[in-house]
Amino acid sequence: MSTTYPRDADGDALRRVVDSGADMSRPMVIDFSVKVPDEKTARHLAELVEARGFDPSISENDGSSSWSVHCSKSMLATYDGVVAVQAELNVLAAFHGGLCEGWGTFGNT
Repeated sequence: MSTTYPRDADGDALRRVVDSGADMSRPMVIDFSVKVPDEKTARHLAELVEARGFDPSISENDGSSSWSVHCSKSMLATYDGVVAVQAELNVLAAFHGGLCEGWGTFGNT
């Protein structure tokens, strides 16, 4: 499995996952964060992403009127994979005034 990644935010994040000792040939839970304008939208988007195989949770963002939908998924941490999931979530979120703000993982070690 290749651990050569582009020089961008996603590539940098994947290099940090590799450096943490994660086995990139095994799936890990990756959490994608989607910011939406309100609780009603967060709950609706959580239902949509759950139907697409994500494990969602919602939270109110401190100091702002926005909410986040945290979309967790067990998957291989590949560059193409994380970019594709972010694009998928952006398409879903855009219809509801939302935006995928990034992702994170604790790896699989």
